[in-house]
Amino acid sequence: MEHPLRLDKAATALATGVLCWSSYAIHSGGGAEGTHQVEHQLLEALGELSGILFFLMGAMTIVELVDAFEGFSPITSRVTMTNRRGLMWSVSLLTFFLSAVLDNLTTTLVIISLLKKLVADPQDRLKLAGLVVLAANAGGAWTVIGDVTTTLLWIKQRIDPVDVMFELFIPSLVCMVVPLLVLTPWTKGHVRRPKEAVDGGSPHAPGSIPRSRQTIILVMGLAGLIAVPIFKSVTHLPPFMGMMLSLSVIWLGAELLNHSLPPEVRSSTQVVSVLQRIDLASVLFFLGVLLAVSALAATGTLKAAAVWLDENVGNMYLVAMFIGLLSSIVDNVPLVAAGIEMYDFPVNHPFWLNLAYCAGTGGSCLIIGSAAGVAAMALERSHFFWYVRNISFLALLGYLAGFAVYYAQQMFFGTTGSTL
Repeated sequence: MEHPLRLDKAATALATGVLCWSSYAIHSGGGAEGTHQVEHQLLEALGELSGILFFLMGAMTIVELVDAFEGFSPITSRVTMTNRRGLMWSVSLLTFFLSAVLDNLTTTLVIISLLKKLVADPQDRLKLAGLVVLAANAGGAWTVIGDVTTTLLWIKQRIDPVDVMFELFIPSLVCMVVPLLVLTPWTKGHVRRPKEAVDGGSPHAPGSIPRSRQTIILVMGLAGLIAVPIFKSVTHLPPFMGMMLSLSVIWLGAELLNHSLPPEVRSSTQVVSVLQRIDLASVLFFLGVLLAVSALAATGTLKAAAVWLDENVGNMYLVAMFIGLLSSIVDNVPLVAAGIEMYDFPVNHPFWLNLAYCAGTGGSCLIIGSAAGVAAMALERSHFFWYVRNISFLALLGYLAGFAVYYAQQMFFGTTGSTL
């Protein structure tokens, strides 16, 4: 209801989280013992939540820093074709692999900004933007740094960075490719380039950042993000420690690169300026949601929900698929956070990997079901029902196809899949 009511979801999420814990504290029986128990549970939950929030803030800062140095230009400038079919495939593949290293929201912003330079017709851009949402969500599902839900599962020690890549790459790729295969026979002709893109002269306006520095900051940013899971596997410290180390190294490198830039450019690439661009509202939203979920876990509500699902659904694959479809309506962060607290399976259990895929890609079925979809809706001014008519069915086909591939993998190659 954030968009029709024009109320920021961070405010309602924070209120929900605090009120849940307040209600739990009031009804805990009172007395020093009850108060101490609630306080202990809250502090324990807050310790876990702070690691998640610092991780997200570090990742967001690195991505914003790369963007401030125009670090994505060396990638996006290579897409120059006008053929509709070729552009559809190349943009989707670029989005798929880029979102695996960055995140689906940032990748969507970068690619749609690129499309504005490549495609003049708003209707052509809308269709491509819809496919970008599908590719960004599919690409973010098979790495622990590509989507908030997979990051959450990793930080909570439910999935391993290497195993999730091996297990979910093919299902995620199928999720993206199936809609493209359906559209390919019907996609013909060429798109019209914007006039400034056709007439364009120098790719960089006077005072812009040299290409060499764009490349350096891009390599530093990608290397820093990739190094985080390596750091955790070597030191066994929480992931946010590795993210803070990567941020500090990139911060120092950015300061050195910034010294010799023109003053008008330097002001926008300073790290202090970049920090002001961090989406703090999203961080507070995650804080509120995770506080609320931790309150449900502390009261035993989620365990009761898990028992109900086991008795009425039974099959864990269907539970994960249901959560994925529900994430197209309800934000996938609280759904995954709830799933983590509901079940106590070991690391890399098929349920966790299936949940990572379903929660990451199921939100594509509606434009409001993922951060990438909401960003695309804002940038291209697309309507909810336009997406339902043109993209939702394709997204559902891709989602179910990827789910079927993952299920087949577990049935034929998995060691525990047959017992679920």
